[in-house]
Amino acid sequence: MTTTNYNIRLDQELKDSAFAVFESYGLTPSQAIKLFLTQVAQTNTVPLSFDYQKPSNLNTPPQTSAGDYGLSGQRHK
Repeated sequence: MTTTNYNIRLDQELKDSAFAVFESYGLTPSQAIKLFLTQVAQTNTVPLSFDYQKPSNLNTPPQTSAGDYGLSGQRHK
C-alpha cells in the first residue's frame, strides 16, 4: 500500500478538543482520521448528521429555502 501525506489547517481550540476525544477512546489522531476515511470509502456516505441544531435554536422553527415547505414536502405551520 502506497501512503501519502495530507495537511490541514485547524483552529487550535478545535484541534485540542477533538484530539482529547480521540485520546479518550485510546486513538491517535491519525488512527481516528483513518477510521473516518475508511468508513466513507467503504459506505460511500459521510457518517455525520447534517440536521444538527445549536441548543439555543431548539425552540425556533426550522428555516427552509423552499417557502413554507420542508424537505419532506409537508407544509410548516
